[in-house]
Amino acid sequence: MEVKNRLTPNEAQLQAFLESGDDVPIYMVNLLKFREKAEYADGRASALTGEEAYGIYGEAVAGLLAKHGGGLMFSGKVEHLLLGEVEELWDSIAIASYPSRKAMFEMVASPEYQKIAVHREAGLAGQLNIETVNPMGLWLVQDREG
Repeated sequence: MEVKNRLTPNEAQLQAFLESGDDVPIYMVNLLKFREKAEYADGRASALTGEEAYGIYGEAVAGLLAKHGGGLMFSGKVEHLLLGEVEELWDSIAIASYPSRKAMFEMVASPEYQKIAVHREAGLAGQLNIETVNPMGLWLVQDREG
């Protein structure tokens, strides 16, 4: 299995996403690989690490997720690989929820998102986005408080 981190979906991936008719909640699993130093496309000088630049994006995108009916479900640093093999581990993982594919598409197409996406692109060397659905609404782990 060959794994390639990317910053944007290819045309076939985007088309498949847009043609999916199910209007169900989705959960995007993001496997993130950061640049050592942030690299802005407009050439601006920056002393930020890739992780710091992505952090600017992450804080801003959390508000946009909420505005579009979604939210950040989980975020954490990758420590080690317990099972399987890859040449290089990702640095971090994030899981975001959206009420539908349409809501996600509207968010990433919004002017607010486009404004903050420069920090995502500056910070990331690449990523994998894995779309998941939970059609029955089942959770394997339940909140044990209360």
